[in-house]
Amino acid sequence: MFALIFTVSLLLAPALADLETVRSSGRDRTYWVHEPDDFKEGQTYPAIIAFHGSSGIGYNIDGFAMEADVRLSLPVVPTPYSSDRYFFYPDGVNGYWAGPTYANVSVSEDLQFVTDLLSDIKSKYSIDTNRMYATGLSNGAGFVGTIACSAEVGAHFAAFAPVAGSFYTDVNGTDCSPARSPLPILEIHGGSDRTVYYEGGEGEGGPLPAIPTWFEYWQQRNGCTFNSTVDSDNGNVHHTSWICGGQNGTLQHWKVDENGHDWPSKTINFDMVAAGMGPQPIEANDIVIDFFDQFSLD
Repeated sequence: MFALIFTVSLLLAPALADLETVRSSGRDRTYWVHEPDDFKEGQTYPAIIAFHGSSGIGYNIDGFAMEADVRLSLPVVPTPYSSDRYFFYPDGVNGYWAGPTYANVSVSEDLQFVTDLLSDIKSKYSIDTNRMYATGLSNGAGFVGTIACSAEVGAHFAAFAPVAGSFYTDVNGTDCSPARSPLPILEIHGGSDRTVYYEGGEGEGGPLPAIPTWFEYWQQRNGCTFNSTVDSDNGNVHHTSWICGGQNGTLQHWKVDENGHDWPSKTINFDMVAAGMGPQPIEANDIVIDFFDQFSLD
């Protein structure tokens, strides 16, 4: 039944969303667009760019796989988040984003693609350029971390929210020059992730930092002075929030001890099925959108 629903969603999607192409570094790169469901002429809207995880599926499909996986927007029905936001789903080259050894292009090429993507969407759509955000899953989440560490590219975004991130380009905490400090970042991770281990170590595409170590890097970069952790779900869920540069909640982390490598939801999604996980005690979509809504560049 799951395979049938998934196949039907992919077949329906191209007819229900826009496919765009942008020339970048000598390649034609593609991205999918979900416009605000309640779009009105003359208004500008926030833009969320969501980077898919690594996949062997053809890259023209990846945008819709990400859309179907996480359900921030859907090609068929409105979601609680899609009425007044743009969602953009770019495609990595052959299904991967730069950073790990299995990627197909360099970090500089993929960062240039993001620059070209931003220029393209600003010229074609009614974007509130002070409210642009980046999220992603797994390999895509790691690339969100790479963008956050790029002063030039990261400067265009108001906040970042990687989920189950594989931070190959930030393993030592040294190759990172954020556009500003504090820089709003939230990360969600499963304590039982067996693809991108919470404790770090050798990943599928090279060495990875332990997630607590990665947060130590960002505490230093953001000038964080204090944190507090709230535990819930009988000690299974841990939400840590830091005060950074005098701002509360600029750096946040959600850890779900019993969750694996997925985009967690209280109602099971395709990504959780693929990871062999059942419903989780947190709703990543609510957490990510609520976090983004707190920040703007102006």
